[in-house]
Amino acid sequence: MYPTRPRSALRTAVVWEVVRAALEKRAAELDQPVLDVVDTGGGTGNFAVPVARLGHRVTVVDPSPDALFALERRAAEAGVTDLVRAVQGDTQTLPELIAPGSVDAVLCHGVLEMVDDPAEALGSLAGTLRAGGLVSLLAANRNGAVLARALAGHFDEARTVLGAPEGRWGAGDPMPRRFTGEELGLLASAAGLRVEAVHGVRVFADLVPGVLVDTEPGATEALLKLEQAAAEQPAFHAVATQLHLLATRS
Repeated sequence: MYPTRPRSALRTAVVWEVVRAALEKRAAELDQPVLDVVDTGGGTGNFAVPVARLGHRVTVVDPSPDALFALERRAAEAGVTDLVRAVQGDTQTLPELIAPGSVDAVLCHGVLEMVDDPAEALGSLAGTLRAGGLVSLLAANRNGAVLARALAGHFDEARTVLGAPEGRWGAGDPMPRRFTGEELGLLASAAGLRVEAVHGVRVFADLVPGVLVDTEPGATEALLKLEQAAAEQPAFHAVATQLHLLATRS
Protein backbone atom coordinates (compact mmCIF):
# COMPACT_ATOMS: atom_id res chain seq x y z
CA MET A 1 0.00 0.00 0.00
CA TYR A 2 1.60 3.24 -1.10
CA PRO A 3 1.03 6.39 0.94
CA THR A 4 -0.35 8.37 -2.01
CA ARG A 5 -2.55 8.04 -5.10
CA PRO A 6 -1.11 6.04 -8.04
CA ARG A 7 0.11 9.09 -10.01
CA SER A 8 1.86 10.72 -7.10
CA ALA A 9 3.09 7.32 -5.93
CA LEU A 10 5.75 7.68 -8.61
CA ARG A 11 7.36 10.24 -6.30
CA THR A 12 7.03 8.29 -3.06
CA ALA A 13 6.93 4.56 -3.77
CA VAL A 14 10.68 3.96 -3.56
CA VAL A 15 10.96 5.63 -0.17
CA TRP A 16 7.82 3.98 1.15
CA GLU A 17 8.99 0.47 0.28
CA VAL A 18 12.37 1.08 1.93
CA VAL A 19 10.76 2.51 5.06
CA ARG A 20 8.15 -0.25 5.29
CA ALA A 21 10.74 -3.01 4.94
CA ALA A 22 13.13 -1.36 7.40
CA LEU A 23 10.43 -1.00 10.05
CA GLU A 24 9.38 -4.61 9.54
CA LYS A 25 12.97 -5.77 9.93
CA ARG A 26 13.56 -3.65 13.03
CA ALA A 27 10.35 -4.86 14.68
CA ALA A 28 11.44 -8.46 14.05
CA GLU A 29 14.93 -7.83 15.47
CA LEU A 30 13.46 -6.39 18.64
CA ASP A 31 10.63 -8.93 18.77
CA GLN A 32 8.47 -5.86 19.25
CA PRO A 33 5.52 -5.50 16.86
CA VAL A 34 4.83 -1.86 17.75
CA LEU A 35 7.63 0.68 17.23
CA ASP A 36 7.82 4.32 18.30
CA VAL A 37 8.32 6.50 15.23
CA VAL A 38 8.85 10.26 14.90
CA ASP A 39 8.05 11.97 11.62
CA THR A 40 9.66 15.39 11.69
CA GLY A 41 8.16 17.83 9.23
CA GLY A 42 5.56 15.15 8.53
CA GLY A 43 2.86 17.69 7.74
CA THR A 44 -0.48 16.18 6.81
CA GLY A 45 0.63 12.60 7.39
CA ASN A 46 1.58 11.39 3.93
CA PHE A 47 3.89 8.85 5.56
CA ALA A 48 2.76 8.97 9.18
CA VAL A 49 -0.71 7.58 8.55
CA PRO A 50 0.47 4.61 6.43
CA VAL A 51 3.11 3.86 9.09
CA ALA A 52 0.38 3.91 11.73
CA ARG A 53 -1.65 1.54 9.58
CA LEU A 54 1.23 -0.89 9.96
CA GLY A 55 0.51 -0.78 13.70
CA HIS A 56 3.27 1.59 14.87
CA ARG A 57 2.92 4.64 17.13
CA VAL A 58 3.80 7.81 15.21
CA THR A 59 4.48 11.29 16.56
CA VAL A 60 4.42 13.97 13.87
CA VAL A 61 6.39 17.11 14.73
CA ASP A 62 5.59 19.99 12.38
CA PRO A 63 5.54 23.79 12.75
CA SER A 64 2.26 24.23 10.84
CA PRO A 65 -0.97 24.01 12.89
CA ASP A 66 -2.98 23.75 9.67
CA ALA A 67 -0.96 20.74 8.53
CA LEU A 68 -1.36 19.08 11.91
CA PHE A 69 -5.11 19.66 11.81
CA ALA A 70 -5.24 17.97 8.40
CA LEU A 71 -3.10 15.14 9.83
CA GLU A 72 -5.57 14.53 12.63
CA ARG A 73 -8.44 14.45 10.15
CA ARG A 74 -6.59 12.00 7.91
CA ALA A 75 -5.71 9.79 10.87
CA ALA A 76 -9.37 9.74 11.94
CA GLU A 77 -10.49 8.77 8.44
CA ALA A 78 -7.94 5.94 8.43
CA GLY A 79 -9.01 4.73 11.87
CA VAL A 80 -5.57 5.22 13.46
CA THR A 81 -6.24 8.18 15.75
CA ASP A 82 -4.97 6.22 18.74
CA LEU A 83 -1.61 5.66 17.02
CA VAL A 84 -0.92 9.16 15.66
CA ARG A 85 0.08 12.13 17.81
CA ALA A 86 0.39 15.65 16.39
CA VAL A 87 2.92 18.00 18.02
CA GLN A 88 3.69 21.54 16.92
CA GLY A 89 7.42 22.15 16.75
CA ASP A 90 10.55 21.78 14.61
CA THR A 91 14.05 20.36 14.76
CA GLN A 92 15.19 23.13 17.11
CA THR A 93 12.53 22.33 19.69
CA LEU A 94 12.69 18.57 19.16
CA PRO A 95 14.87 17.88 22.22
CA GLU A 96 12.16 19.51 24.35
CA LEU A 97 9.39 17.49 22.73
CA ILE A 98 10.89 14.00 22.41
CA ALA A 99 12.85 12.35 25.19
CA PRO A 100 16.42 11.35 24.27
CA GLY A 101 16.87 7.72 23.31
CA SER A 102 13.13 7.02 23.26
CA VAL A 103 12.43 6.43 19.57
CA ASP A 104 12.89 3.41 17.29
CA ALA A 105 12.78 5.29 13.97
CA VAL A 106 12.82 8.84 12.65
CA LEU A 107 11.52 10.03 9.29
CA CYS A 108 13.22 13.19 8.06
CA HIS A 109 11.84 13.91 4.60
CA GLY A 110 12.35 17.29 2.95
CA VAL A 111 13.55 18.90 6.18
CA LEU A 112 17.32 19.41 5.92
CA GLU A 113 16.83 21.63 2.86
CA MET A 114 14.84 24.09 4.96
CA VAL A 115 16.62 24.32 8.31
CA ASP A 116 19.27 26.88 9.20
CA ASP A 117 21.80 24.28 10.35
CA PRO A 118 21.42 20.79 8.81
CA ALA A 119 24.14 19.29 11.01
CA GLU A 120 22.48 20.51 14.19
CA ALA A 121 19.06 19.36 12.99
CA LEU A 122 20.26 15.85 12.14
CA GLY A 123 22.12 15.67 15.44
CA SER A 124 18.91 16.51 17.31
CA LEU A 125 17.05 13.80 15.39
CA ALA A 126 19.72 11.21 16.05
CA GLY A 127 19.62 12.06 19.75
CA THR A 128 16.02 10.86 20.03
CA LEU A 129 16.93 7.37 18.80
CA ARG A 130 17.56 4.26 20.77
CA ALA A 131 20.73 2.35 19.91
CA GLY A 132 20.25 0.73 16.51
CA GLY A 133 17.35 3.03 15.71
CA LEU A 134 16.54 3.93 12.11
CA VAL A 135 16.68 7.21 10.22
CA SER A 136 14.94 7.66 6.87
CA LEU A 137 16.53 10.75 5.35
CA LEU A 138 15.20 12.26 2.11
CA ALA A 139 16.71 15.41 0.63
CA ALA A 140 16.98 17.33 -2.63
CA ASN A 141 19.84 16.24 -4.88
CA ARG A 142 22.14 18.97 -6.20
CA ASN A 143 23.19 17.00 -9.30
CA GLY A 144 19.61 16.21 -10.19
CA ALA A 145 18.86 19.93 -10.22
CA VAL A 146 21.70 20.50 -12.67
CA LEU A 147 20.15 18.01 -15.10
CA ALA A 148 16.65 19.41 -14.64
CA ARG A 149 17.70 23.01 -15.32
CA ALA A 150 19.74 21.96 -18.36
CA LEU A 151 16.88 19.96 -19.86
CA ALA A 152 14.62 22.97 -19.34
CA GLY A 153 17.02 25.06 -21.40
CA HIS A 154 18.35 27.08 -18.45
CA PHE A 155 22.02 26.35 -19.05
CA ASP A 156 23.47 29.22 -17.03
CA GLU A 157 21.33 28.22 -14.05
CA ALA A 158 22.46 24.62 -14.41
CA ARG A 159 26.09 25.75 -14.28
CA THR A 160 25.36 27.94 -11.27
CA VAL A 161 23.97 24.97 -9.33
CA LEU A 162 27.23 23.12 -9.87
CA GLY A 163 29.31 25.72 -8.09
CA ALA A 164 26.88 27.31 -5.64
CA PRO A 165 27.68 26.44 -1.99
CA GLU A 166 24.06 25.52 -1.27
CA GLY A 167 23.23 24.10 -4.71
CA ARG A 168 20.82 26.86 -5.76
CA TRP A 169 20.41 28.18 -9.29
CA GLY A 170 19.68 31.77 -8.30
CA ALA A 171 17.72 34.16 -6.10
CA GLY A 172 14.44 32.86 -7.52
CA ASP A 173 15.18 29.25 -6.64
CA PRO A 174 12.44 28.09 -4.23
CA MET A 175 14.71 25.41 -2.72
CA PRO A 176 16.92 26.86 0.04
CA ARG A 177 19.51 24.10 -0.15
CA ARG A 178 20.44 20.92 -2.01
CA PHE A 179 22.95 18.19 -1.22
CA THR A 180 25.19 15.69 -2.92
CA GLY A 181 25.24 12.11 -1.72
CA GLU A 182 28.67 12.68 -0.20
CA GLU A 183 27.44 15.70 1.76
CA LEU A 184 24.49 13.76 3.17
CA GLY A 185 26.78 10.88 4.11
CA LEU A 186 29.12 13.21 5.99
CA LEU A 187 26.20 14.81 7.83
CA ALA A 188 24.92 11.39 8.84
CA SER A 189 28.34 10.28 10.04
CA ALA A 190 28.81 13.44 12.09
CA ALA A 191 25.46 12.75 13.78
CA GLY A 192 26.61 9.29 14.84
CA LEU A 193 24.69 7.48 12.12
CA ARG A 194 25.82 4.62 9.90
CA VAL A 195 24.47 4.73 6.35
CA GLU A 196 23.00 1.36 5.42
CA ALA A 197 21.62 2.14 1.95
CA VAL A 198 21.30 4.97 -0.57
CA HIS A 199 18.52 5.26 -3.15
CA GLY A 200 17.88 7.64 -6.00
CA VAL A 201 14.31 8.97 -5.87
CA ARG A 202 12.41 10.35 -8.85
CA VAL A 203 15.08 9.35 -11.35
CA PHE A 204 12.65 9.44 -14.28
CA ALA A 205 9.33 10.60 -12.83
CA ASP A 206 10.15 14.31 -13.13
CA LEU A 207 11.57 13.95 -16.64
CA VAL A 208 8.87 11.91 -18.36
CA PRO A 209 6.01 14.07 -19.76
CA GLY A 210 2.95 13.73 -17.55
CA VAL A 211 0.66 13.36 -20.55
CA LEU A 212 2.52 10.20 -21.55
CA VAL A 213 2.12 8.63 -18.13
CA ASP A 214 -1.53 9.62 -17.82
CA THR A 215 -2.71 8.51 -21.25
CA GLU A 216 -0.71 5.38 -22.08
CA PRO A 217 -2.34 2.23 -20.61
CA GLY A 218 -0.10 0.66 -18.00
CA ALA A 219 2.47 3.46 -18.22
CA THR A 220 2.21 4.51 -14.57
CA GLU A 221 2.81 1.01 -13.25
CA ALA A 222 5.65 0.41 -15.72
CA LEU A 223 7.34 3.68 -14.77
CA LEU A 224 6.89 2.84 -11.11
CA LYS A 225 8.69 -0.47 -11.58
CA LEU A 226 11.45 1.29 -13.51
CA GLU A 227 11.89 3.81 -10.68
CA GLN A 228 12.18 1.02 -8.15
CA ALA A 229 14.70 -0.89 -10.27
CA ALA A 230 16.87 2.17 -10.90
CA ALA A 231 16.74 3.48 -7.33
CA GLU A 232 19.38 1.06 -6.05
CA GLN A 233 21.76 1.57 -8.99
CA PRO A 234 24.55 4.04 -8.01
CA ALA A 235 24.87 5.16 -11.63
CA PHE A 236 21.40 6.75 -11.43
CA HIS A 237 21.85 8.47 -8.07
CA ALA A 238 23.51 11.47 -9.71
CA VAL A 239 20.47 12.31 -11.83
CA ALA A 240 17.73 11.66 -9.28
CA THR A 241 15.69 14.61 -8.04
CA GLN A 242 16.12 13.41 -4.47
CA LEU A 243 18.42 11.13 -2.52
CA HIS A 244 17.22 8.78 0.19
CA LEU A 245 19.53 7.49 2.90
CA LEU A 246 18.60 4.76 5.33
CA ALA A 247 20.84 4.95 8.36
CA THR A 248 21.08 3.50 11.87
CA ARG A 249 22.34 4.96 15.10
CA SER A 250 25.65 3.41 16.03
